[in-house]
Amino acid sequence: MNNIKVTKEDITKLKVDAIVNAANTSLLGGGGVDGVIHRAAGSQLLEECRTLNGCPTGEAKITKGYQLPAKFVIHTVGPIWRKNSSKADELLANCYKNSLKIAKENNCRTIAFPNISTGVYRFPKVAAAKIAISEVKKFLENDSSIETVIFVCFDLENYRIYAELLEF
Repeated sequence: MNNIKVTKEDITKLKVDAIVNAANTSLLGGGGVDGVIHRAAGSQLLEECRTLNGCPTGEAKITKGYQLPAKFVIHTVGPIWRKNSSKADELLANCYKNSLKIAKENNCRTIAFPNISTGVYRFPKVAAAKIAISEVKKFLENDSSIETVIFVCFDLENYRIYAELLEF
């Protein structure tokens, strides 16, 4: 699919309609991509996040992008991986579904996703990539409102996994 791309770069530098933040349930910043996005967007992002009253795992909420090149930040909370938990797979799939839904509702044509839950939440990278790609493909097959989806990989391992699964 030529409307799905994979890259290894800083998600906060992308000029897209929305970047997705792999947030924690408080939405008040944290480590990994969450902390990077909060620092790059500036203190106004934290102020707006304080008004959202957190976010349950698998759900998504949207804010302005503030000092980011992206217009919006879509915050989604990925699951913490536990062995033999099909619930984690479902919750991770919901992160992608709900992020795409909220992007569409806000007329976003381009969206960039990090590798949700594969850092400190320890979701196996290959399994997470398969879920991410499957959910994005399902959405794009049924809806043309989003023109480009970019998987933004933090590390070379994730980049190679996505490139192989997408056959790039």
